[in-house]
Amino acid sequence: MKKTFELEIVLLQLAEDNPAAIEELFNYYYHRLYHFSKSFLKLDEGIDDVLQEVFIKIWQNRKNIRTTHTFNAFIFTITRNLLLNELRSRLNDQKVKDKIGKLAIPIEYSFIEQSEYYDLKEKVDRAIDELPVRQKEIFSLSRINGYSHKEIAEKLNITTKAVEFHIAKATVLLRKKLLNFELA
Repeated sequence: MKKTFELEIVLLQLAEDNPAAIEELFNYYYHRLYHFSKSFLKLDEGIDDVLQEVFIKIWQNRKNIRTTHTFNAFIFTITRNLLLNELRSRLNDQKVKDKIGKLAIPIEYSFIEQSEYYDLKEKVDRAIDELPVRQKEIFSLSRINGYSHKEIAEKLNITTKAVEFHIAKATVLLRKKLLNFELA
């Protein structure tokens, strides 16, 4: 006869450092988290690593888990955050960028040569380089590295409003510069 899963009991065992509890959580949640992750990443590659990290985080925070009511949201939030980190790291991989770039260009625009692309990229990079230092730093963290406004604020020890201000100013300046290149 199959044993029923009782989250409240498993979480109590987890708080008491029982390794069997994390195994029960893994067996119960793995398939649901796997399908959630696959819908997020669209590829099987890397999902097992992300899910392993999810359960490591659960184990590390086992003493702080107080209620069964929010545990489901808690485990899916951890998974989503780790998936976002995985997506960021994939987007920083040049091969993935190239693949996405090729898929993102409609077939009717495929006549644009690679050299034209690099020329355009060079102009945009030059425009970004001409930004004031602080704006360039914040703009790069946001648009190139994919950090959220909150993450940038924490990293640079400034307010999120300051981050928003700098990004808005940088965007205005970039539009002006790109208009000079007839790109905006």
